[in-house]
Amino acid sequence: MKASKIFQGDMVIWVIFFFLCVISLVEVFSAASTLAYKDGSFWSPLIKQAAFLAGGTLVVIFFHNIPCRFFKLIPIIFLPLSVILLLITLLFGNEANDASRWIGFGFFQFQPSEIAKVTVIASVALVLAQQQRQDGADDKAFKYTLIIVGVICALIFTENLSTAALLFGVVFLMMFIGRVKLILLGKLILGIIGGLGLIILIAAISPKDSAIMKSRIFHRFQTWESRIDKQGDDIEKDAKTYRITDKTAQRDHANIAIATSGFIGKMPGNSVQRDFLSQAYSDFIFAIIIEELGLWGAAMVVFLYIVLLFRAGRIASRCERNFPAFLAMGLALLLVSQAILNMMVATGLFPITGQPLPLISRGGTATLINCTYIGMILSVSRYSRKTLDHSDPFVKVNK
Repeated sequence: MKASKIFQGDMVIWVIFFFLCVISLVEVFSAASTLAYKDGSFWSPLIKQAAFLAGGTLVVIFFHNIPCRFFKLIPIIFLPLSVILLLITLLFGNEANDASRWIGFGFFQFQPSEIAKVTVIASVALVLAQQQRQDGADDKAFKYTLIIVGVICALIFTENLSTAALLFGVVFLMMFIGRVKLILLGKLILGIIGGLGLIILIAAISPKDSAIMKSRIFHRFQTWESRIDKQGDDIEKDAKTYRITDKTAQRDHANIAIATSGFIGKMPGNSVQRDFLSQAYSDFIFAIIIEELGLWGAAMVVFLYIVLLFRAGRIASRCERNFPAFLAMGLALLLVSQAILNMMVATGLFPITGQPLPLISRGGTATLINCTYIGMILSVSRYSRKTLDHSDPFVKVNK
């Protein structure tokens, strides 16, 4: 079978995907020295990452062969399932760093929030598509969207604030693209500011050992506060008196990796800080990329994500139906926004969040879900190409 029959859809998206996979293999293999030491095998990190990316490529191929109209079933099937899984995680999930984010099944565990993210994007895309009018989106689109994202984010934010905030931000951008009235979006921003102010006020006046601060809503507030304080400390540090401390070790070593990189970097495999960064292969892999590949390597990675976003925008603009257009843009915004957040953390521009770099950080269920996003975007690209060729019988209704 010819490769052109297997790898269909937008070729630019495919090229970006494979470039990110190659960067992932090289940098995870280089950055995972601590994992290699624990496993007792030099090749173990590379083999595992290659297996995840190979499985992810099969996921991309599978989903890009599904007609994108079938993705309308995602909200019906996975929205109630996501709520149930998030509730189970909240009550009985496996804890890591004082947060319940995982459901474990023996040797296998996954984060239900990853499933919830794609479910919310598909649900919002469907709502916005069905509520489009000549003068913009109907007010019902705003109401239904808030209900969907509100329920999901409420179940996520107490254990994973960054994921909830990221998802809400992407949905906000989707509503803006989906022509929801600006006055409604403005009121939403004011409501969020007021709600955050109230939460901060309650936390400020409540004793740290009180029942309120130990509740599900506030039990990670001190962690969030600590990370923000550390971010402020980093800004105020003097380079001449810069010292590594236990509390800011990850940020400190990431800063050293970036500061010692130069323009061309130390070349792959020559990182020094990978041996000191506990999450060098995940949350801080961008710092290792800069250390080894230099500024040009970092710019290349940024360029790939930017092209991915703009390419998804072009695919969306070619769609004759609203749902696939909103879906492609929502998924691309989710991938690129997470990438930007990870890069900002690694370069010291944002407090530590625990968000991996999509398709580059060490594999797991998140990698497979990210590959699902790519497959769905490619499915939309195949659909849009068919509509331009006037070969799709379902292009006459703009829904």
